[in-house]
Amino acid sequence: MKNKNLYLSILATAALFASCSDDDTPKTEEISEGEAKYIITATPTASEGVADYILTTNDLSQGKITTVGNGVEQDGTYRYYITSNNKFFSMLYGQGNPGAVTTYQLNDTGSLNKLSDFQSETVQAFAPVDDDILLMKISRSSDDPTAYWYSLDTNISQFVAEGQINTQELANKENGEIAFFTWITQVGDNVYLPYYTIKGTGDDRNGTLYPDEANIAVFSYPEMEYVKTIQDNRTSFIGRYFNSGLAVDEQGDTYAVSSSVATNNGEYVSTKPSAITRIKSGTTEFDSYYFNIEEATGGKYATTQMYLGNGKLLINLEEVANRGAYTTGKEFGIVNLYNETITMVTGIPNVDEITSIPFRGNYVSEDGKTAYVGITTTTGSFVYTIDVNTATATQGLEVEGGVITAINKLNPAN
Repeated sequence: MKNKNLYLSILATAALFASCSDDDTPKTEEISEGEAKYIITATPTASEGVADYILTTNDLSQGKITTVGNGVEQDGTYRYYITSNNKFFSMLYGQGNPGAVTTYQLNDTGSLNKLSDFQSETVQAFAPVDDDILLMKISRSSDDPTAYWYSLDTNISQFVAEGQINTQELANKENGEIAFFTWITQVGDNVYLPYYTIKGTGDDRNGTLYPDEANIAVFSYPEMEYVKTIQDNRTSFIGRYFNSGLAVDEQGDTYAVSSSVATNNGEYVSTKPSAITRIKSGTTEFDSYYFNIEEATGGKYATTQMYLGNGKLLINLEEVANRGAYTTGKEFGIVNLYNETITMVTGIPNVDEITSIPFRGNYVSEDGKTAYVGITTTTGSFVYTIDVNTATATQGLEVEGGVITAINKLNPAN
């Protein structure tokens, strides 16, 4: 193993508990034994540079909770979250340095227990794969075009495997551009790694001379052996930095969402519209499916997506005129992948009132009928409940004193 920091001892800690707030401030609901809990992370608004708080609630559709004197405080800013194997992982983005990973589990009294605290390399992509979390540290330099992957076993909260990928060899470009993975998605027994190519050198190291192509590197799992690259030239690259562009439906078909935000020398240069393509189950090639999002919405592009189930996607939308590589759209649409239609969600606050929307980490119910998204406006931070069938949003739980960064759910541990 080349990275000696990879296998670090897990630090056993005592269970954490939420502190009580003053009588005149909103509180979390009374603990209900044996019930699932929604997990909300929020950044306090009282001051800058403060860490997130983890809050719990029984109901996202109504009520109020607060970050003041309540919740489990995280150490360090720039936290990202993932739920896997009924555990909640809080990951510190170390901005190049190793970052802390904290694991939580819900006990049968409805409280969060901290199971472990350990160090991980700062990574730019992570996702559940089987009972593991696969993490990827990705180079942006053509001088050292090595991506490092790490496999975290969620049963024991320890890294159990690691490896390297030469992203310059993977990209296979004449000018030496390197591959940069946008995210990680399990498809059957394989891992799909969509990527865009970047120069990796000079002042425009994140620019590309290949803006009009979509690439997905396929690796077996858990071996992480390279299988092939799936390619298409009908769209620009799939997903965006730190954003998943792939959704797998109940039939095992994979849908790929492109925002069309490739740049060269600071200019958006893709000639392809934001669109959705497909890879049918049992194949490793794009088929003829093609849904033009910009055409269907009258000039909007998809910034992020979340699969809802039953062949439907929730996508964030933004005007093409406001295209941005890191923009999170302030409008929502529900895409019926099978009928190739899109319905705009009503009941969302006016775009001029919205100040923040999590670009990932929203939640969909197990039956796919309800989506929950965090929206912070000039008047506060709220969970909006979206009825998928009617494409109608309703303002729900308010998070007082904080900006919602993620919504998850845990069941009590067995």
